[in-house]
Amino acid sequence: MARSKEFDEKQTLKKAMELFWEQGYEKTSMQDLVDHMGIHRRSIYDTFGDKRTLFLSALTYYEEFITTKLMLKLERDLPTKQKIQEVFMFVINSKVDSDYPKGCLTVNTAVELSLLDKEIAQIISDMFSRTENLFYNLLIQGQNKGEISNELNPELLSLYLNNTLVGLRVLVKTNYNSKNIENIVDLTLSVLD
Repeated sequence: MARSKEFDEKQTLKKAMELFWEQGYEKTSMQDLVDHMGIHRRSIYDTFGDKRTLFLSALTYYEEFITTKLMLKLERDLPTKQKIQEVFMFVINSKVDSDYPKGCLTVNTAVELSLLDKEIAQIISDMFSRTENLFYNLLIQGQNKGEISNELNPELLSLYLNNTLVGLRVLVKTNYNSKNIENIVDLTLSVLD
């Protein structure tokens, strides 16, 4: 008879995500994962596979985790420009959210692994594309409501907004002045006027 698991898979995966987010893939050893996740090495292999497979699961979990938190903020009935600002503020506020590591696991992974692993590079590219699509949809909604000029190109603008967002995700990992980060957001949003 198969033995039942003595741990919550989602909570354990969340712990792996947090460790990869904080330390990166290469600096995280299997022993680090065993210690941080609080389960045996064998249980990690049996449940999640090898370190790379666990990392891919953690990366997927990260995207779902962040997207869920962000979408809750965007459900409110706000003007389009303010919704786009909410996306940026979500990143800025992560700098002071002590529950999680600074920055973004997606950006960290892009920098650390995209040149070394084609599959991961594609996953990261797809994640960035989904963020661009979020901006694109917000811009189209804004244009349909008359809040954003129809003369603006939503495809190009969504690329621009995502590029700024990626840059902010890097800056929040540093000691960069929060006021300067907010000024970057204000300048970025000014293109919507």
